[in-house]
Amino acid sequence: MSSPQLQSHPFFNPSKTNPNLIFSKSPLFLPYFSTPIRNYNPKPNALSLSLQEFPPNALRRKTNPQCTVGFSLGVDLGSSRTGLALSKGFSVRPLTVLKLRGQKLELQLLDMAEREEVDEFIIGIPKSWDGKETPQSNKVRSIAGRLAVRAAERGWRVYLQDEHGTSSEAAYRMINLGLNKSARQKTSDAYAAVILLERYFAMSGEDIEIVLPKQIDLQEKLRKGTPLDIDFSPEEFVD
Repeated sequence: MSSPQLQSHPFFNPSKTNPNLIFSKSPLFLPYFSTPIRNYNPKPNALSLSLQEFPPNALRRKTNPQCTVGFSLGVDLGSSRTGLALSKGFSVRPLTVLKLRGQKLELQLLDMAEREEVDEFIIGIPKSWDGKETPQSNKVRSIAGRLAVRAAERGWRVYLQDEHGTSSEAAYRMINLGLNKSARQKTSDAYAAVILLERYFAMSGEDIEIVLPKQIDLQEKLRKGTPLDIDFSPEEFVD
């Protein structure tokens, strides 16, 4: 049986031999449009000191619209499936669905972040309608904590964003796009990740939580950020 298809970014080129990835060869026909996020009323929080010190891309964009921010990977973690969405510039699109768990999943997330030149992960954390965490929240925090250590070694940040209601919003989105039941079942996790990223950018990253590794040297790497690329920042390499 052939692997189900999901629209992806043109630069994304995973191994054709990996049966755990779901992707499309036709990114120009990505079924996508924006719909309002319903039933989500987060409580306003003061911007934490950690977010001021390690600002997410959405906050950087708000405070300085002229600056060039990095790319963001939205992650909708599930017990057996993980949906991913990608934000490059002002475009958010479903990327792929991974059928991996444990260390294999974490390593694949890092590999895909490198492929897509991502410098931050936005991971959905389950919460109830009143903002309280659920039993699944601890599992997500454990995965995010391990990923944050590996990501910090590369200068990449990991954040947690409330994902309450993203699944229902994803279902609403896919129905409006005209996707049939089979297609919705195969791609719902990736569209939930899209909703997650849209929420994150709509709120300018002010309702998220950064996952910081305990090691001081890794925190210092996060402060320095991703190493500069001479092709994109040639002025930084001029003596």
